[in-house]
Amino acid sequence: MALICFTVVISCTTQRAYKTSVVTDTNLHSTYDDTTLLVDNTSILMPYNRFIDPAGTVIRFGNPSLENHSLDCALIPGQNVLVVEDRYGLAFVDIINNLLLAHLDYSGSYNGMMSTYSGIKVWKEEAGSAVHIFWGAANPSNKRSVILDALWDGKTGRIVDAIPFEPVSPSPLALPNDIAIKKESGETYLYVVLNGNSQLVKLRLKDKKVIWTVATGMAPFGLALTSDKIYVTNWAGPVPVDSSRETAGIPYARVYIDPRTGATAMGTVTVFEQATGNKQTEITVGLHPNAIIPSKDQQFIYVSNGNSDNISVISTENNTVVDSISVRLGGDVNSFIGDSPNALVVDSIGTTLYVANGMDNAVAVLKLGSKSATEGKGNSYIEGFIPTEAYPSGLVLSNNTLYVANLEGEGARAAEKNKTYTSHRQEGTISIIPLPDKNTLRAYSTRVEKANMVFRGKISQLLPRPGVAARPVPERIGEPSVFKHVIYIIKENKTYDQVMGDMPEGNGMPSLCIFGDTITPNQHRLAKDFLLLDNYYASGKSSAEGHQWTDAAMVSDYVEKNVRAWFRSYPHVQTDALVYNKEGFIWNNALDHGKSVRIYGEACVPQWKGNTNWKDIYQLYLEKKPFAFENVTTISRVRPILCPTYPCYDGQKINDQIRADAFIKELKEFEKMEGDQWPQLIILALPSDHTAGMREGYPTPRAMVADNDLALGRIIEAVSHSRFWDSTAVFVTEDDSQSGWDHVSGYRTTGFILSPYSRLKKTVHTNYNQTCMVRTIEQILGIPPMNAIDATALPMFDGFTGTFDNTGYSFLKNNIPLDEMNKSATALSGKARQFTMLSSSPQFDHVDRGDDDLLNRIIWFSVKGNTPYPKNMTLPLKLRKDDDD
Repeated sequence: MALICFTVVISCTTQRAYKTSVVTDTNLHSTYDDTTLLVDNTSILMPYNRFIDPAGTVIRFGNPSLENHSLDCALIPGQNVLVVEDRYGLAFVDIINNLLLAHLDYSGSYNGMMSTYSGIKVWKEEAGSAVHIFWGAANPSNKRSVILDALWDGKTGRIVDAIPFEPVSPSPLALPNDIAIKKESGETYLYVVLNGNSQLVKLRLKDKKVIWTVATGMAPFGLALTSDKIYVTNWAGPVPVDSSRETAGIPYARVYIDPRTGATAMGTVTVFEQATGNKQTEITVGLHPNAIIPSKDQQFIYVSNGNSDNISVISTENNTVVDSISVRLGGDVNSFIGDSPNALVVDSIGTTLYVANGMDNAVAVLKLGSKSATEGKGNSYIEGFIPTEAYPSGLVLSNNTLYVANLEGEGARAAEKNKTYTSHRQEGTISIIPLPDKNTLRAYSTRVEKANMVFRGKISQLLPRPGVAARPVPERIGEPSVFKHVIYIIKENKTYDQVMGDMPEGNGMPSLCIFGDTITPNQHRLAKDFLLLDNYYASGKSSAEGHQWTDAAMVSDYVEKNVRAWFRSYPHVQTDALVYNKEGFIWNNALDHGKSVRIYGEACVPQWKGNTNWKDIYQLYLEKKPFAFENVTTISRVRPILCPTYPCYDGQKINDQIRADAFIKELKEFEKMEGDQWPQLIILALPSDHTAGMREGYPTPRAMVADNDLALGRIIEAVSHSRFWDSTAVFVTEDDSQSGWDHVSGYRTTGFILSPYSRLKKTVHTNYNQTCMVRTIEQILGIPPMNAIDATALPMFDGFTGTFDNTGYSFLKNNIPLDEMNKSATALSGKARQFTMLSSSPQFDHVDRGDDDLLNRIIWFSVKGNTPYPKNMTLPLKLRKDDDD
């Protein structure tokens, strides 16, 4: 067992402060936003309007070269040791001295394994016997799924067995998740839900004999046992049988969906007989039911509904839902969605339920009423909230102490020695929090409200005032804007320093800039002509997260639970109904409120008519000939507003000039129409800056970034010279920042605000993020926020001025040939040959599925040659011999 982890014990007083801007609105008789006064100034600001202000003690651990996540945890009986299921193995924590004892890594025959969503269990057969730890793991690359059995001897852990589970077609992975262990009639049995197979399995532990296997609902997640029954949560609800209801796909299946959003429309709990596996009933609960536990006396079952922000309480006597308890931070069941409950633990008395609210970075404390607990009184209610680190996802309660596995910890803040950051490096964390008394809980609750900026959500609900003059960004939603049209452009995977680090006007590090002014002349000119945002952040760490933040301003529990493993799907495009949150996306929000929408390349995939490669498609473009493709979306509401001639994104085959041509052609057609029929919200995917590394058959990274830059410049030129420019605002963002390094934050990326009211010609240092951009679009269009995250986002007031200047923009030609192609590996040697071969390996066949650090290094080398890379990363063995930096 390799001990590659480290530990640091911290308190909240050692964390860093991040400043944000203050915008005072005297008409509101209040400060619109002053976040630095609302929490302890030592707290950490996450890139989505949330501070981390944790109670108790925080233990940090993890291999510093990885993106570590704490998924779940359990106490080892008779010892003061907490075992943590993290993404890459097990961490053993001394809870008395608050230090990491050991880490059990996936290595040898288990190399490539990653822990599944949750569900660690500790088992001792009897006093004095060995301590066994069971949990699920899978390896998507070799389709292997197992329940692992590890022994803990008080000092080290070692894997002693692996129980395999085979996939059932069409699923490529059985994907074991939650487990339960129980002794019955002298035999010990293990129950396990198979999330990929949609099955529940019972097996005898001593010989691994399967007793029975039964079908569950869709994508089962958690299970709970009573004396004679088994309750299983189905993340995606029941198996569809009603042909009159709309269905859509999740990986390996179809499910009922909400036609308004495309998201899953049902969540259920299936009840089975323990002895036979016979199904008794299926109970409808909230959306995305995940964690499930029984009450101490087994009279009730508690279910956390991650996409409904409530707890369903089931009576085991008659298998019906007898109570539904909101866990929303605002305390109002009509407030914005976005708390994401996903883990549960009940106290020894059975009258207090603790709920991990992932997006609130807090544990909700629920007092259980008479409907929900045998000893409960009155109605159930929220007693308060306990602050944790980011996205609590596992809970243990023992000796009046709460142990919390924090899925996101402090986010991507692990820095290299030279103080550079990348989005895929972060530590795992555990919070150890003594249970608070009433006064302390009251103080904690205030901290949680401040850290979640609840006051901003209240401001977003203020009614518009009559007679208010139009302005670029109205002070209140529903007040008039000078703009009638908003264009929202989503690019791919760059940090600020990668592109803008060479601009002396901003806070950049030139040594990290690899796509500077020569490669991206239009982005540099736009930043100078309009404004440079040097304190703008992506909210997620990869495209799978990023397109949820850009399109929906939040991620669901399903996305968070998948982080860095992506067992079922990689949602860089919207094709999986389980991914979406209850309220959906910016386009359905606009449509719901009577706005016209046009989508260019987002929320869809292209289907090719033939095996055309990049060169062939580019040659057709040069010859002004069409190529055959069809845009396909799985969201029915997107279909009628999707441009059929603008190619969607599912790889790097298509040059962004083709996309720019398609958009500009439609723009000119709208200009010819009588009146103003141009859509009010226009969304464009512009993805070529993702690059294909040094893969043969594709342009070089700098050529693909230059292509993307030229397309952006042409689009802005066309819009700014159109008759719609006077009433149009353009917002440009990267979907994430994962392909490079930045000296300020792994989340910092490029963003642009372009309009006749945005010719500031200066740098804006205000702390903004992707959800601020979404909120600003909503503010301009006069539509309400979708969820608690964009409701608490700061509108980008500082990107606009009261001065009107409709000077058009003229694009700058590219300095890099767009068809500058990567060389063949046979024509190269050394690292160039190795990187070319690795770029062409199967791991990079699909978007973002390969090793992130390796691709970053490939991109760096392709542009910077042997200039030392920003960190000493762990390389594949075949590269180490030739590694000279």
